[in-house]
Amino acid sequence: MKKNSFYITTTIPYVNSDPHIGFALEIVQSDALARYNRLIGRKVFFSTGTDEHGQKILEAAAKSGEDIHAYVDHYSAEFKKLKDALLISNDTFIRTTDEHHYKAAQEMWARCDKSGDIYKKSYTGKYCVGCESFKTEKDLNENGQCFLHPNLKVADLREENYFFRFSKYQNKLLRYLARPEVILPEWRREEAVNFVKNGLEDFSISREKERLSWGVPVPGDETQVMYVWFDALTNYISTLGWPEDAQGNFKNFWENGETVQTAGKDQIRFQSLMWQAMLMSAGVKNTDKVVYHGFITSGDQKMSKSLGNVINPLDLVKEYGPEPVRYFLLRHVHPFEDSDVTEEKIKEAYNANLANGLGNLASRILTLAEKYLEKCPKIPEQTDFNEYFGFFEKFDVQAAADRVWEKISELDKFIQTTEPFKVIKISETEGKKLISDLVVRLYEIARMLNPLLPNTSETLKNLIKENKKPAAPLFLRRD
Repeated sequence: MKKNSFYITTTIPYVNSDPHIGFALEIVQSDALARYNRLIGRKVFFSTGTDEHGQKILEAAAKSGEDIHAYVDHYSAEFKKLKDALLISNDTFIRTTDEHHYKAAQEMWARCDKSGDIYKKSYTGKYCVGCESFKTEKDLNENGQCFLHPNLKVADLREENYFFRFSKYQNKLLRYLARPEVILPEWRREEAVNFVKNGLEDFSISREKERLSWGVPVPGDETQVMYVWFDALTNYISTLGWPEDAQGNFKNFWENGETVQTAGKDQIRFQSLMWQAMLMSAGVKNTDKVVYHGFITSGDQKMSKSLGNVINPLDLVKEYGPEPVRYFLLRHVHPFEDSDVTEEKIKEAYNANLANGLGNLASRILTLAEKYLEKCPKIPEQTDFNEYFGFFEKFDVQAAADRVWEKISELDKFIQTTEPFKVIKISETEGKKLISDLVVRLYEIARMLNPLLPNTSETLKNLIKENKKPAAPLFLRRD
């Protein structure tokens, strides 16, 4: 039975650079899912935010010459711009520098410590600044470089740190991962299972303050700060007010609701293994489901500043507007696999499917309605959207968007076949009947657009009810 409360959260990106299109994909997909669940009557809590601690950020701030606090404030504000730029309906924006989050991270530490899962030891290992983590040999390529950050030098570090007894949770994690619904897509769940079966090693959860001062202090040890991932992962419940839960959000949405996290495919180890083991240790319910999306490439190459192919979503919004960017990310980027994105592809999709597609269709129908109908025809109170809703239930927002544009194509062909603009001149009764049918079907499309293009959905519904054609094109063609 579906729970009445639905909690969804993105990962929280590092604030060491401007927002990029990969995170825009994640936050827009999450927003569409949040809007869908509100649409079907569920209580929804949607969280996003920024991860502001760690060596990578400290080094970036030092390189920029800015005070660390000013640096993280600046980039956190850039990510906050995505809310208005992409019409994101998040309920909260968590920063790991928030005072409440500090307290929550320290409470998570205390609970794991009480469970006997934290111990201190000296350690020598390979450390990747890009990942903010130590690496084993299987994490490195034949040249001794991190697979995820081959351009960064892996450092040899010797430190005395606190460790988390990750190995203790091997069997519990396998039982957790045995449930098919805990990870989407299925092949990512299989990756997680194989990772656990290959053996888990305890991982470091602190850094020496003398080397890295920027972080949450370790309770009871002023010489250490928390490892950025241990701190950051706690955001998924600190954003709900845990542990005090003064407003009851943690109880309503985490304990009693359906919990969903969205993340990139490189996050499996952190989101579905390390974080879940931490929750087990702290005696907190595990995440119900983590949905992993693929990477975005540009021109079939990984995005990088050196190649000059990085796409900033805020720049795209300035060029096209919020909803065309949402449209492209939701329909033309695969929800689970890697996808290639270029500005040429965005423009092509915009012209074909928004300007010439939805926009042109709406203009034709509403022009006919305004000219030949006295008022808006009766709109059915309910429509059978079971097939459409089913795609959202499977977290396949691309399939949902495809279904809308199938409806648009069907309606366009219906106009071509029936030619209501000719029929109305021969038979007013038959012509008005055809046009009324077109208007009702356009309203159905407007309803379906609600989670995807919320502003366009509202605009179309209002125009239909007012029986007016658009004063200007919904989407201006781009040459």
